[in-house]
Amino acid sequence: MKRSPLYSTPRRPEPTRDVAPPLPAAPRAQAGPGLRRRRWLGVGLGLAALIAAVALWRVAPPMSRALTQKDIDRAVLHTLATHNLPSPAAKAFAQVQGSVVKVIGYSDASEADAKDESKSESRPEAKPDASKIVPRAKPRPGPSEKARKDSEDEDKQGKGERGVGTGVVIVDNGTILTNLHVVFGAKRIKVIFADGLEADADVVGLQPQNDLAVLRARKIPDDLKAATMRSTADLRPGDRVTAVGFPFGIGPSVSHGVVSGLKREFRSPEGQKILTNLIQFDAAANPGNSGGPLITDDGEVVGIVTAIYNPTQERFFVGIGFAVPIENAAQAAGMPPF
Repeated sequence: MKRSPLYSTPRRPEPTRDVAPPLPAAPRAQAGPGLRRRRWLGVGLGLAALIAAVALWRVAPPMSRALTQKDIDRAVLHTLATHNLPSPAAKAFAQVQGSVVKVIGYSDASEADAKDESKSESRPEAKPDASKIVPRAKPRPGPSEKARKDSEDEDKQGKGERGVGTGVVIVDNGTILTNLHVVFGAKRIKVIFADGLEADADVVGLQPQNDLAVLRARKIPDDLKAATMRSTADLRPGDRVTAVGFPFGIGPSVSHGVVSGLKREFRSPEGQKILTNLIQFDAAANPGNSGGPLITDDGEVVGIVTAIYNPTQERFFVGIGFAVPIENAAQAAGMPPF
C-alpha cells in the first residue's frame, strides 16, 4: 500500500474557470473619541507609575548590606587607634574613689585637739571620751608584736606621734574597714573623706586574728557611697587588681598589678605566725596603704591591704603585698559572708 508522503508536493495548475471578481475590502473603522481617551489614560497611568518609582527610590534607597564580623573588627580597631581609652586602673579607681578615707590615729588626744583649735580659735577645749579610747596598756589578743611595731613606725609618718593609714567605707552610714595596727593604742581617731570632710570615728568592732578594725564616723558627707564588695571565690592568680591608699600619708594613691598568689601566710620578722589565708599581690604598697581596699578592674573590693613583705629592716615595697580576703572583713563588720 502506497504511503502518504510527509512533505507537500506542488500541484498541477487546474484549468481556468470563469470566476466572479473579488469584492472590494471594507474600509477600516476610524478610532472614535472614547478609544482615544482610553489610550491617553493608559499612557498617563504608565508615566505616573514611573515617576512614583523614581521618587520612592530617591527617598528610600535600597537597604545596605548586613554587617559582618570583619566590619565590626575594623570599627573597633579604628576606635582603638584614634581614641585614648582609660586604663583598667583608672576605671577601677573611679568606682571606689568616693569610698576611700584617710585614717589618722592620735596617740595623744590633746595633740589632736590642739591641731583642731588652730583652725578655730573660738572652739572650746575638748576632752577625750574614755569609753571610746582603744586601750593601750591591755590590748586585745592578736598580732601584738606586729601591731605595736607598725603603729610605732607609722606614727612617725606625720607631725608628732600618730598612725596614718587608709580605710574604705562599706556601709553608707559611715561604717569603715581598716587595719587594727593603724588605730592600735590611739586615744583619738579621725577620718578624712574624699570630699575633704573630717570627722572623729569610734572603734565598733575588732578582729585581731585578721588585723581588722571596724570604725564608725560620727559625721559623714551627705552623698557618701559605700564600696561594692565581691567574693574571692573566683579570684585566680594573674587576675588584675588595684591598691588604693595613702602611702606615707600621700594620696589617695593608686597602684596596679596582679594577684600573685592565694592562701598565703605572713610571718613577722621575728618568725611569729600571725596571719593566714591572705591574698598575695604585686601592686605597689607602702606604709600608709594599710587598711586600704584591694579592688578588681570593676572597682569591687576583694581584700583589705594589711602587710608588705620585706626581708630588710627598711620598710618599703619589694614586690610582695598581702591583703585579708573581704569575706573575713565582712564578718568583722557583722555582715554575713558571701
